[in-house]
Amino acid sequence: MVQDWLIELLWGMAKFFLNPVFYLSVLLAAYLGVSRVKTERKHFHIRAENAYFELKQLLPLGFVIGIAISIVTIGVGVVIPLAAIVFAAALTILLSFTTKIRFLSPAYVVSLAFFMIFLVKWQELPVPFLEDSLKQLSGAILPPIAVLTALLVIGEGILIMKNGIKGSSPRIVRSKRGLPVGIHELKRNWMIPVFLIIPGSVLTPPFEWWPVFSVGGEMYSILLVPFAVGFHQKIQGMLPVESIEIIGKRVFGLGILLALLAAGSYWYPVLAFAVAGLAIIGREFITLRQRAFENNLPFYFSPRNNGVMILGIIPHSPASRMALQVGEIITKVNGDPVNNERTFYEALHKNRAYCKLEVLDINGEIRFVQRALFEGDHYQLGILFVQDGRVTGTDKKTKINESK
Repeated sequence: MVQDWLIELLWGMAKFFLNPVFYLSVLLAAYLGVSRVKTERKHFHIRAENAYFELKQLLPLGFVIGIAISIVTIGVGVVIPLAAIVFAAALTILLSFTTKIRFLSPAYVVSLAFFMIFLVKWQELPVPFLEDSLKQLSGAILPPIAVLTALLVIGEGILIMKNGIKGSSPRIVRSKRGLPVGIHELKRNWMIPVFLIIPGSVLTPPFEWWPVFSVGGEMYSILLVPFAVGFHQKIQGMLPVESIEIIGKRVFGLGILLALLAAGSYWYPVLAFAVAGLAIIGREFITLRQRAFENNLPFYFSPRNNGVMILGIIPHSPASRMALQVGEIITKVNGDPVNNERTFYEALHKNRAYCKLEVLDINGEIRFVQRALFEGDHYQLGILFVQDGRVTGTDKKTKINESK
């Protein structure tokens, strides 16, 4: 039996690379990276992170989350019908054409796959290549898909909280008064690979209670399935880290609620429908609520009279090594007060070998940072200000509704 399990796990991992969602996720991450770099160069003549940054964020944390979900689903014995995996992959591809990366959230994709399974099965609609799989389905398929939905939404919340706070991209837009102000935008695509039990003809149940949800016969297979997780948020009235963390916590909380309902579907299968519906409505509500909240706040990154606010920091630059943070205000450079890009540059170059900054941090407390300067260092220490950005192209018409 152990040998059968090992062979099936290896075979299931090999099939991972046959899933089009894997290649779509890689292409989307690459596209998001290139698009971000082009936009940053348009606004600041320089990029922050390189174009490979999104690709590097695609899998590491998602892999860890996927292993955790796999342990739960395999340990409990949750069987997912092959049709649900096919429908989820098809929906991922179709929703990617909307160019709305946030619709790739499992709250939308897996929930819609749930309703598609229900519609196709109970309306007896013909689906090419899946006739045999659909014939084996019964009411027992609903709870396992609900459980998978809940676990993936929990995983999405963790990804947003732990990974989403990395590398949000600065932008320059115009306020209603026509003044240049800064916002941050985060577009990210992650992948969560999950080992799933599907009806098959290889593995026999190792325990009497395994699997909890039985679909079809008593023989099963293991398949490694990639799930795409898309996220998009624009931040204008708060620090990026704070706004993204709020969203992450709310998505995580939604996932916990869905998990409780999914557990209840063991005894009341109708709760599986509640999970699928609530996942879609709840995820959309979280996005719209945060958007409306931020639209009612004044722009956080706007020109200040008491200094220059840091809109962005180039990685591995002097500013990064000095531990300067987005949202802090530099009030003095080498003892001289500064309030715009020109005065900052002039004060900085009073001493070409050394700089000392007086900084007002995000808590309103003053601190001092200093560092030697070397040939080849960025002429503004690698700091991006609202004042040195520019509004270009279609952004010239952008008003406060940019965050919509």
